[in-house]
Amino acid sequence: MKIIMKTKNNYIYTLITPLMILIGVLGFIFRDSTKKNSYIPIGVIGIYLIAEREYNRKTRRENILKKIKNFSRK
Repeated sequence: MKIIMKTKNNYIYTLITPLMILIGVLGFIFRDSTKKNSYIPIGVIGIYLIAEREYNRKTRRENILKKIKNFSRK
């Protein structure tokens, strides 16, 4: 499986996720009590995207390290 990195999408991704969290927090703090709940999903999705990206990065690094270790043993 070959992973193709697109630099254009990386910049958009890194700017949108913190913005989503910021909108969720500010909307939850400053909106009326009846409309606060509509901002919770935006913040949760932003946090999920950051956590998912970090998890994928960690597992890819572990896989690369395993491949390097297997290659060096032979």
